[in-house]
Amino acid sequence: MSTSQSVAQHSSTILATAPSANLIAFDRDPAALEAARARLAPFGDRVKLVHARFGTIEAALAEMGIDKVAGICADLGVSSPQIDDPQRGMSFRHEGPLDMRMDPSSGETALELIERLTEEQLADVIFHAGDERRSRRIARSIKRAAKDRELGSTLDLRRAIVRAVGPMRVGGIDPATRTFQALRIALNDELGEIDRLLQSFPRIVKTGGVAAVISFHSLEDRIVKTFIARESRAEVDRRAPFAPPSRALRLKSLGRVKPGADEVRDNPRARSAILRVAERIDG
Repeated sequence: MSTSQSVAQHSSTILATAPSANLIAFDRDPAALEAARARLAPFGDRVKLVHARFGTIEAALAEMGIDKVAGICADLGVSSPQIDDPQRGMSFRHEGPLDMRMDPSSGETALELIERLTEEQLADVIFHAGDERRSRRIARSIKRAAKDRELGSTLDLRRAIVRAVGPMRVGGIDPATRTFQALRIALNDELGEIDRLLQSFPRIVKTGGVAAVISFHSLEDRIVKTFIARESRAEVDRRAPFAPPSRALRLKSLGRVKPGADEVRDNPRARSAILRVAERIDG
C-alpha cells in the first residue's frame, strides 16, 4: 500500500520489484492521482488508485473488504509539482492565489484560514508549525494586510512577512519560508494526518509487515520517530505529540536512511529527507 504525495514514483518501483504484488495507492490530490494513473497504466489491474487522506486509510480499506496489508509506504508533505505550480499557491517564488490546499476540490483556502483566525491564533500557528520565533510580528503584519485588502496573492503574503522581519535571509532561508510552511501544514492538517496514519498501522498491517515513512522536515520526522520509539518501547522524544502505545502492537525499528551526496546533487529537494522503517512484530 502506498500513501504518497508523489504516488507514481514509489508505486512503480514497488510494482516493478515485486511482480506478484498488488498495490493500493492513496493521495488527496486529484492531479497526483491523474499523473499516477498514466504512469502506472502498464501494471494494469494490479493497481488501485484512491482519492483519500492518509488518516482515512483504515476506513477506505474496510470499504474495499480488505482487512490487512503487507506493508505501507508513506511519502509525507508537499510534492514538487505542487510547489512548482503557481496556481496551487504553495510557493512564494511565483505569484499565485493564496490557496495551499493539497486537495483543491475541498476545504478552505490559506486566505480564508488567515481571515478566520485571530491575530493570536495565527501567530500560534506560525510559531508551532513553522518554528518561527518572530511569529507575533509576522501575524500582526499579515492581519493588517488582510484588513487593508492587500493580501490577494502569494507575493502579497511574502511582502507582508518582509515588512515585519525584513528581507534578510537567516541561515540561507528566505524570511517567508517558515510562515508559508506553517500555513500549509495547518491548512491541510498534515501533522494530524500523519498521526492518524501511524495509529492505524497495528490494525491494517499484518504481523511481519513493514511501514516505510519518508519525512521532509523535523516536525514530520519527530512524530514518526516518536511513534516507532514508543511502540518498540525505546527512548521517546517527549517533545512530540503521540498516543499511548497500542496493546496490540510491538514494532522493531529497522533504522533510518538519509539521501546520499549523489541523490542530493540530482534532486536538491531531497536533502532534508529521512526514511524510517519499522516492522510489525508479535507483542
